[in-house]
Amino acid sequence: MFDLPEWTGVHPEGTQSVESPQRLVGVRFQRVGKIYHYNAQGFDDLKVGDWVIVDTARGKHMGQVATLKPPKDRGGPYKRIERRATGRDMAMRHYYESKELEAMIACRAESAALNLPIKIVRAEYSFDGHSLTFLYSSDQEARVEVGALREAMSRLYRAHIEMRQISPREVAKILGGMGACGIEERCCSRFLTEFSPISIKHAKEQNLSLSPHDITGMCGRLRCCLIYEYEQYVEARRHLPKLKSVVGTPLGPGKVVEILHLRDSVRVKIGEGPEAREVEFHREQIVPLEEWRRLQEKAASGTCDRHSNGECDCSRGKQAEGDQATPPATGGAPLPPAARAYIQANEARQNAEQPRPAATAKKADRKPRGERRPTDVGRQQPRTADSSDADQARSKRRPLLKRKPGK
Repeated sequence: MFDLPEWTGVHPEGTQSVESPQRLVGVRFQRVGKIYHYNAQGFDDLKVGDWVIVDTARGKHMGQVATLKPPKDRGGPYKRIERRATGRDMAMRHYYESKELEAMIACRAESAALNLPIKIVRAEYSFDGHSLTFLYSSDQEARVEVGALREAMSRLYRAHIEMRQISPREVAKILGGMGACGIEERCCSRFLTEFSPISIKHAKEQNLSLSPHDITGMCGRLRCCLIYEYEQYVEARRHLPKLKSVVGTPLGPGKVVEILHLRDSVRVKIGEGPEAREVEFHREQIVPLEEWRRLQEKAASGTCDRHSNGECDCSRGKQAEGDQATPPATGGAPLPPAARAYIQANEARQNAEQPRPAATAKKADRKPRGERRPTDVGRQQPRTADSSDADQARSKRRPLLKRKPGK
């Protein structure tokens, strides 16, 4: 049976080997933990909920199949699933899980004896008891040296001891409890598998109070729920008018006093004084009047966004045709009634603010200082040669002396 020909890399009859595509499954090691994908080739009968043994960066661990769908970003290479978990593996896992509380209490006692500024949150055994990991947190920004604690725990337990520091969000996820909003179980302990980066920008975009008491969770960090509706707010802000802007409504022009992002509507103040009222309108019922006015001014200037250096020739041909009933900026569509009424009122106000023509003409007719009017120049007698000699002789005369009184 061993006298077969040596493999040369060429398939018989010119055929080529076709590799079967990898079957990737998601494995989870905690109840609400991150999902890691493994190659399940050869385990075609795996289903969600089965326990398997896989190789990780911290050794062999037991995980549960959480999903059969491949990841969106197929990177690689993926490690293979070693085998299914047996009944003996499950019994050993339950046995060492019952020892985790005892190990955590012993580690807390040793940490207090060493006066370390850390808090032991949890102890985790591997399914076979070969490794023991202690999860701790610290309020200090600098790294805390835990080498002495690791040596002390190594003398108590015959296992590979590992100390791993976790963030305040992970501490809140492990401890569980009621959320700051009143929910029975915190979001991180219920369904969040990963923590998204959250900043104060998410609270500002949603017009939330920036008080730390209102936007801070039980972990002392910004609440994870600030990112739930952030994309909806950003998308709604693109289509809704800005706050305090003037818009046209079926009841007349008004000013936006509140933006309702999730309803895709705004609250508009119509009227002034004691007769003013606030009415809510959907996005399709309002017209941005200020944008219409800016578009008209831009169309009248003859410039565009593509030619901002004063070399625009897009509207030269249109200006030669004459004034059109519809401005070019509207794209040939008639103006809405609310926009037309607002534009007419704006033009009437501008005409009222302009100076009167009579006053302007009177001011322009004034005689400037140091200049002569054309009429005064015309009345002046022409100068001749005789008149110039007489003027010169008159200037040479002696001035008459005034008589003194009594002579």
